[in-house]
Amino acid sequence: MRQVRVYSADPLAAHSEQELGRAASAHVLRVLRLRAGDALTLFDGRGGEYPARLVRTGRAAAVVEVGEHLPLERESPLAITLLQSLARGEKMDFIVQKGTELGVTRIVPVAVGRSVMRVPQGREGRKLEHWRAVAASACEQCGRNRLPQIDAPVDLPSALALATSSEMRVLLSPEAPDTLSSVVRAHGTGGTGTPCPSIALLIGPEGGLEDGEAVAAARHGFLAARFGPRVLRTETAALAAITALQVMAGDLQGT
Repeated sequence: MRQVRVYSADPLAAHSEQELGRAASAHVLRVLRLRAGDALTLFDGRGGEYPARLVRTGRAAAVVEVGEHLPLERESPLAITLLQSLARGEKMDFIVQKGTELGVTRIVPVAVGRSVMRVPQGREGRKLEHWRAVAASACEQCGRNRLPQIDAPVDLPSALALATSSEMRVLLSPEAPDTLSSVVRAHGTGGTGTPCPSIALLIGPEGGLEDGEAVAAARHGFLAARFGPRVLRTETAALAAITALQVMAGDLQGT
């Protein structure tokens, strides 16, 4: 029997009856085609989940009976902030979707010199809303009860500045002398002997970062690392590196 999980943008309250918001109601009624009496699991992104049951339906509204709050978490102990150079069309959606499934904590779209995609001025809000919806849908599928933070697109200097809160910063570069695994082993403990809890991962566009951009990243503490002998597309590089980091220091260790 399939498990039906639905994200509610509105806060949920245990042991209550409430009407789901427009987006959640549309998903329940039009996409999932649930009927009164059907069971589902709800989460609101604040942590944990709620068993629930659909009790009444209208033309555009779904009323649910919310059960007990279950403090279940499926978050990685490694907080990965992905600084992703803007990718064209569906590639960016793919990165947001799969990055969410792989457990990233934050995704920051970055406009760099060789970015093949630009967000038109005035459309940043619509793009951000779209990416957040993609992340919410991925959480429904993969079981996460907390949505990753999705930022509006920023320029590279702004992205580098916000990354200073991460204990370790890595720039993926096919020309780097050191491998990703060797960089993490050498610098991932911060001298404490225990794995660092946060990593900022900077992924360039298809043509790579410009020389000045790579220099600026190094000045902000980013360590260049290569990932295997082949040059990967930007979406492949992001997801492969996230997976490797989770295997080395996150919740995929031992898999």
